[in-house]
Amino acid sequence: MYTMKVQKIGKTIDEIEEGDSLSLTESIEDNQLLLYLGLTNDANPLYIQHEYVKQTEYGQPLVPSVMLMGIITSAISKHLPGPGSHVVNFSINFIDPVFHYETLTFEFEVIKVDKMKDVVTISVEATNHEEKRILDAVVMVKPPTVTLKEETHE
Repeated sequence: MYTMKVQKIGKTIDEIEEGDSLSLTESIEDNQLLLYLGLTNDANPLYIQHEYVKQTEYGQPLVPSVMLMGIITSAISKHLPGPGSHVVNFSINFIDPVFHYETLTFEFEVIKVDKMKDVVTISVEATNHEEKRILDAVVMVKPPTVTLKEETHE
């Protein structure tokens, strides 16, 4: 006999309101960068080769754009709407580069709740430690719709 744990889910479409918000601060560390580069086999010298980057306009290694997108989708999956959410559309504008070891603040706000389409639209703005805006995004998310119930099998 085994028991399936009841899984907590995020907010459903009926529990979300325009104006719901989340603030998240993330520091970009070596372990995250190395995991990303290893998983994707991305060998772009802008991300890791210090000597190469010194010869470019950036001067220091950049954080891959996809990592920043991952921080956003992870926050949506974990917090707003939360577990069970599914990103269905993602539009992002990278305003300024992000460098290794920066600390970023991401501000999320629900700007639209469309119950007919069962989708919420979330606006995201990220700033660096100097409070300079580095990205804007608009993410459409299908909130969780199913609750997992405890099951017992023999």
